[in-house]
Amino acid sequence: MINWVSGRPTASLFGRILLFAAATVLACQAISMVLVLKLPPPLPDFYRLTEVEQVLRGETHVFGERRPLEASIRKERPSPVLESRTAPKIRASVARAIGAPIDDVVIAGNYGPLADRRVFRTLRNHMAEEGGTEEQFLIAPFRIGVRQADGTWLVVQPQPSFGLNAGEQLVLLWFALSALAVAPLAWILARRLSAPIRVLAEAAERLGRDPQAPSLTLKGTSEIAVAAAAFNDMQDRLRRYVEDRTAMVAAVAHDLRTPLTRLRFRIEGVPDDQRAKMASDIEQMEEMISATLAFVRDASRPAERTRLELSSLLESLCDEMAETGADTNIVAWADKVVIEGDPMALRRLFSNLLENAVKFGGRARARVFHDAAYAVVEIADDGPGIPPNDIERVFEPFYRREPSRSRQTGGIGLGLAVVRSIARGHGGDVSLTNRDDGGLTARVQLPL
Repeated sequence: MINWVSGRPTASLFGRILLFAAATVLACQAISMVLVLKLPPPLPDFYRLTEVEQVLRGETHVFGERRPLEASIRKERPSPVLESRTAPKIRASVARAIGAPIDDVVIAGNYGPLADRRVFRTLRNHMAEEGGTEEQFLIAPFRIGVRQADGTWLVVQPQPSFGLNAGEQLVLLWFALSALAVAPLAWILARRLSAPIRVLAEAAERLGRDPQAPSLTLKGTSEIAVAAAAFNDMQDRLRRYVEDRTAMVAAVAHDLRTPLTRLRFRIEGVPDDQRAKMASDIEQMEEMISATLAFVRDASRPAERTRLELSSLLESLCDEMAETGADTNIVAWADKVVIEGDPMALRRLFSNLLENAVKFGGRARARVFHDAAYAVVEIADDGPGIPPNDIERVFEPFYRREPSRSRQTGGIGLGLAVVRSIARGHGGDVSLTNRDDGGLTARVQLPL
């Protein structure tokens, strides 16, 4: 089945699976025909009735390559008893040969409805034109039991075989050759079907870390191509949605500056005691607008992601803060922790966390290490911590636990919102935890 995607023909997933199934059936049938036509059929072990009678009488006999017949004494009659057109004739022959009543002779075996054709064969040798001789043959497996005077049963049967007989070996060979013939086809099909799905999963994961990631290349079956096209359309819509919302916020924040400027001129005629309060409110609003515009500018800036080593980044930030008198230090992992990210955005992320730790906890202790598939940075302080009800709320934009809007006592409430936005933009996350011995730990996880 051929579909057209982006102006070119592609095989559908249904068509490929159907083709694989047909190829598998044909390969197995071809192997079966070769085995049936080229290999001789396995011959079962067959025994003359006279040989069975000799063993029942206790005489020795040489069986050559066939399994020898063995005689054993059993308390129970052999079962299931075989009832067929030929069975009475065989029982009568055995009874005459050993001088036992015919009712004391049983033939046992589980052969199904075609027992006469499978178990008993008559071989007629024409010794002369007037007539011939016939001899009864028994084909294994079978059991012939003769009841003894003490009520036990003398049972004669071919010795059990260990391992596989010729027929079973042929069946095993058929399965092995079929598996060898089908395995390469299955491997090729599985690889060709799973590769586009893996690419699609990687693109979805990359989109979560970088909304500006390049679009998918349409490859694979028609179903995969349709899914990739839908994914690309979704990515474009998300990108336009984020850009539109970001541009709208920036426009609103920018346009608010004009009425604030007019308010600043108009309060000049207000009494001094009221003018000071109004000016303070206007100043806070301008600071919020400036912070919002900076946040939007950073979010809309095209990011260039490169490989960087986190310990070096944290060390440089701690050294810069220590030059201004801040109490900061870092414990680096023995091995280098390298990730792919935006250096400017990550620098702002860790700078905000270090500044918060110093401002609210007195000092900052940073730690960088591996944790499974993530790089982890923990920044701890010795402050009072945060009530459990506020641990998630502090990540909301413009939320502050401290009610004043003074920049000296805590800023305007965008610092942690920026931190979480950057972390999630890199496919990671950030969380805050109160320590049992006091203080707060900010934990940042970023994919390696």
